[in-house]
Amino acid sequence: QVQVAESGGGLAQPGGSLRLSCVASGNVFGLREIAWFRQAPGTQREFIANIDTHGRVNYADSVRGRFLISRVGAKNLVYLQLGSLKVEDSAKYYCTFKHQGGDTWGPGTQVTVSS
Repeated sequence: QVQVAESGGGLAQPGGSLRLSCVASGNVFGLREIAWFRQAPGTQREFIANIDTHGRVNYADSVRGRFLISRVGAKNLVYLQLGSLKVEDSAKYYCTFKHQGGDTWGPGTQVTVSS
């Protein structure tokens, strides 16, 4: 059984930075990609970034140039570095591992950007 957990959320000021972490436990077979999404109250879930097993990355236009996704070697550990934060970045951030057994989601971590 694969479980995913996010951490690192919290309160930041506009222009500030946070680093989110995502770790998967259990045996992850046939990993294809890891992705980050976010959802603010009253809005649809929004794709943020992903990274595949070759290190290739994609970013949403809303975060490109400000956020950075990375992996730690071959471990099931992924970071999302959030920089130049804006109030509109406030949301609950979710991580998902897409693997042979399906898509496994974490419970999310809250990011609030406020002055």
